[in-house]
Amino acid sequence: MKTSLIQKYNIPGPRYTSYPTVPYWNKAGINKKDWIESFQTSFKQSNTLEGISIYIHLPFCESLCTFCACHKHITKRHEVEEDYIKTVLKEWKLYVALVDETPIIKELHLGGGTPTFFSKENLEYLMDGIFALSDKHPEAEFSFEGHPNNTTKAQLQTLFNCGFTRVSFGVQDYNEKVQKAIHRIQPLKAVKQVTKWSREIGYTSVSHDLIFGLPFQTKENVIHTINKTKELQPDRISFYSYAHVPWIKGVGQRGFNENDLPKNDEKRELYEIGKNLFTELGYEEIGMDHFALKTDSLYKATINKTLHRNFMGYTANKTQLMIGLGMSAISDSWYAFAQNVKTVKEYQKIINEGELPIFRGHLLSKEDQVIRKHILNMICHFTTSWKDNSMKIKTIEKHISLLKEMEKDGLVCLTENSLSIPEKARPYVRNICMAFDIHLLKNKPKTKLFSMTI
Repeated sequence: MKTSLIQKYNIPGPRYTSYPTVPYWNKAGINKKDWIESFQTSFKQSNTLEGISIYIHLPFCESLCTFCACHKHITKRHEVEEDYIKTVLKEWKLYVALVDETPIIKELHLGGGTPTFFSKENLEYLMDGIFALSDKHPEAEFSFEGHPNNTTKAQLQTLFNCGFTRVSFGVQDYNEKVQKAIHRIQPLKAVKQVTKWSREIGYTSVSHDLIFGLPFQTKENVIHTINKTKELQPDRISFYSYAHVPWIKGVGQRGFNENDLPKNDEKRELYEIGKNLFTELGYEEIGMDHFALKTDSLYKATINKTLHRNFMGYTANKTQLMIGLGMSAISDSWYAFAQNVKTVKEYQKIINEGELPIFRGHLLSKEDQVIRKHILNMICHFTTSWKDNSMKIKTIEKHISLLKEMEKDGLVCLTENSLSIPEKARPYVRNICMAFDIHLLKNKPKTKLFSMTI
């Protein structure tokens, strides 16, 4: 039987929220002096020109969702909130003390964990502390992730008053069997209520996160979930491929096994069904796994060629510098990456000693920076060029040779100085990026590192 393109190219590969990807960061890490110098250089270059981004990791969840691979801390003890926020604000003060200008925040995102684990009072306390030491960019876009089961109207109003205009709600799937398997029971009624509140308050972009490839998920489940989503008409939809990575320490992907997961062509069919339904509903495909109405800023960024991708995913606001605050958060100065320690206890201990809680990172070489641009171009705009001298790399012939098989399969169009990815080949964009990934090519993993590409 002839092997399908899905079977041929569905291999483990990075999602490219960074380049180099985290497993290929320098094993020696990054010392704090180099990170601080990189941060200060980037801040001077970008703060007044475009502003900066801040990602704040709020790690607490009351229960474990077994599809989730994020860094989280499971607890029902809400007394942990205040101490954690105090620690985050201490970390922010450490960064502000390193620069001579007031930070101008263009983008701010609260991720988790479950940001809506925190009370409205503590969310306001956090935001007041951040903005006491910074200014808001005139084109600022602030967003947060909300759990439909515990997001209150008061929380939504509080964050809106602080300048938040975007909220994303994790839905995943409305089928009861799937929800039980992933330990995420939430009725349509809860999603409908928080979506309604958000619009009443004035949020300009409401996003729903859906996942395909979940345990026991069928075509009928995907159609049912999208039909329910249609009733609420979110401005954006993230339609993620489920990443099954149980070998990563701390990931609680249990309650099902690999035999319960749709695979290869069966899994990809779920995406194609979803994509066609979203298109019929007036959504435009954005990069990988994202859809947006034409009124949404993410679609406008695609048209204007300003779409960007970083550790927060796709964003309509490009900033050179992103500061990650909180346990496990990753910072990006463009020239370097730095990740905070991964437990709440260690994070709080190091911050309270007056130190940045960095435990690993990577200084990008000149080659890293150029390849990073190519990968960003491909993953955001499905094209890249090395005609300009600043985009030339000495290994380009190697990358082109690796793409020849994909060219025969119709997945990439090559010219002497550029490549483009046809619309039908977008599901394979991660594979195409892998052909440019020098670190991956030089040191192919001998153990499981990544989820499947398709």
